[in-house]
Amino acid sequence: MYLIKKAHSDILEEKKSKFISHLIFYKDFEESLKSLKLLHPKARHFVFAYRFLNKKEQIVEGFTDDGEPKNTSGKPTLSVLQGKNLINIAVITVRYFGGTKLGTGGLVRAYSDSCNMTIYDENLYLYQKLETFSFKTLYTYLSKVEYHLKEMEIKVKSKDFDATHCTFIFECTNEDWLNFQSVSDRMIEVLR
Repeated sequence: MYLIKKAHSDILEEKKSKFISHLIFYKDFEESLKSLKLLHPKARHFVFAYRFLNKKEQIVEGFTDDGEPKNTSGKPTLSVLQGKNLINIAVITVRYFGGTKLGTGGLVRAYSDSCNMTIYDENLYLYQKLETFSFKTLYTYLSKVEYHLKEMEIKVKSKDFDATHCTFIFECTNEDWLNFQSVSDRMIEVLR
C-alpha cells in the first residue's frame, strides 16, 4: 500500500469540459470538499472517491457520482486509487460542463484519466505500520542515543527526565525498532 507525500491537483480538458482533480490527504477531505464548492460555485459536479485505513487496519472506501450517470465518475476514480494501491487519500474532481455530452464511456475515461494525472510516482511512498515503543537510558548515553534516533529518522513522541534517566516514547516500524536496539543495546533499557 502507498501513501502520498503531498497534495496535488491537475486539469484535464475533454471536449470543452474541464476536470480539475485534487489528490489530498483523507484527513483533509471534508474541509477540502467544502472549500472547493466555495471556490468553484459554477462547477456542475464534485465527484470524489476515497480510501483510508481505520483503527483496525481495514481499508474503508467510498465514492459519489454527484449527479453524473451511475458509476461513470466516482467508481472509475476509486478504481484508479485501488489499482495504485493508495490509502489515506481522497480525490475530488471538479467538473465544469463544456456543452458537449461525453457519453458514459467518455465520462469513465475522462474521470479515470483526470485522476491518473494527479498521481505521480515521486509523490508516493510505501506504507509501513508504525508501533509505539519506549525505553530509558542513563544521561551518560543520552547524546549517543539521540544521535542514533536521528540517524534512523525515528520520530520521538516524548522524553521524560528523572534524577538518573531519560525515558523515550516513540513511533517506528518494528524493523526500525530492532535495528535501533542492535546499535543501542548496551545503552538502553527496554520498557514494556
